Amino acid sequence: MKLIFEKSVSKRAGFGVPKADVPKPADIARKYKRKEAAALPELSELDVVRHYTKLSQLNFSIDTNFYPLGSCTMKYNPKFTEKIASLPGFSDLHPIIAQLGNGRFTQGALEVIYETEKLLCEITGMDEFSLEPLAGAHAELTGMMLVAAFHKQRGSRRRYVIVPDSSHGTNPASCSMAGFDVVVIPTGRDGCMDLAEFKKRLTSDLAAVILTCPNTLGIFNPHIKEVAKLAHQKGALMYYDGANLNGIIGKCRPGDVGFDIVHLNLHKTFSTPHGGGGPGAGPLGVRKELARFLPIPRIIKQGKGFRLNNNHPDSIGYVAPFYGNFGVILKAYAYILFLGKAGLIEATEAAVLNANYCQARLKEYYNLPYERICKHETVLSASLQTRQGIHALDIAKYLIDQGIHPPTIYFPLNVKEALMIEPTETESKQTLDDFISAMIDIAKLTKTNPRILKDAPQTTPVRRLDEVGAARQLNLCWHPEK
Repeated sequence: MKLIFEKSVSKRAGFGVPKADVPKPADIARKYKRKEAAALPELSELDVVRHYTKLSQLNFSIDTNFYPLGSCTMKYNPKFTEKIASLPGFSDLHPIIAQLGNGRFTQGALEVIYETEKLLCEITGMDEFSLEPLAGAHAELTGMMLVAAFHKQRGSRRRYVIVPDSSHGTNPASCSMAGFDVVVIPTGRDGCMDLAEFKKRLTSDLAAVILTCPNTLGIFNPHIKEVAKLAHQKGALMYYDGANLNGIIGKCRPGDVGFDIVHLNLHKTFSTPHGGGGPGAGPLGVRKELARFLPIPRIIKQGKGFRLNNNHPDSIGYVAPFYGNFGVILKAYAYILFLGKAGLIEATEAAVLNANYCQARLKEYYNLPYERICKHETVLSASLQTRQGIHALDIAKYLIDQGIHPPTIYFPLNVKEALMIEPTETESKQTLDDFISAMIDIAKLTKTNPRILKDAPQTTPVRRLDEVGAARQLNLCWHPEK
């Protein structure tokens, strides 16, 4: 029995290597040999388990703490979608298999992508979707490449794209990478893009207008149809940054108010994982006249089956090595099916209610730069607190000590000392009340004990960093001797 066990272990452990193939000590050059034994620590399994368990307990996550992070909020990720994505029929697929037999071996996966595209068309009012882009920003660049291709085919080389000053930073970056110059329009008194200034910048050289609606102040632009009409009269396209779609689902479709191109963030609106830069998914939707420019391959339904189609000569080509981040797409598909139309509308209504509840409770203690009913998020300002030397950063650090992830701070850029708060639809009133109480306490501490805010956080392994020093004295190299 002992002999059988030893042989079995050696085989499984890979010890059955022919002796001739094992390098002998003499074969290793002297300069590569150690001069003394490696000083490796000897730890028990229990010590190792406790070390990593304690590290894991330090993690901030949506499963452990409230994330009122504005603009790209850490939404709750339902556990049932994780189970669906881990089903062997999906998780065991290799992306290259889809190319074999023109999708013959991946019919289920292709059907998921095809049906998700159709659902997103219905939700946004677009005619066609591509799920190939791997993130919202990736979709944004893809969309601007479509804008360039559209104008080029019409014999026009347009130079400019209009974005509001409250736009996400990726908007002007994507425009620039696609070869356009950016024209920034300031925010008016109503919290929306200044309509008069917008009209002044309309020229025949305008390629597109990029808008989030609701915008990053959480405000829906009441003039959006007029903006679209004016842009279209100049031959420009309307591009919808769908980061904030979760504030209007079931109430308004971007396609119905004049948008021609839409990108979505599945993590934001359809509750897929978000964090650390991914995994992401950025579906891109267009009106039918732009569909021919979408990335290839396209998935088409043929009889009862599905196949990949590369026969699109006007396409901008591939934008990803495989067809999107399939696991993320699958989770969004399951989420949409589970909630259905009524559930998605209810989620939107809850998100808007939660944001307005926070705004109404906190506007007495913080400056509210644009006092209007908001949608999915509200933007407050710590400008009142700066009179006592307290800034948005100090508030953010103190919230960490209260077990709350800080909201987005200093964005949008057109609000000084901005505190962007997005509670999402999944948080309970008790959670919101706890957050509101913490924010009210901070406003009071600003007047009575500002030092405690300046000294925060106190409960983290690493205290407040010298961000200015780190920015000015970059040290990107690891020196083992230090």
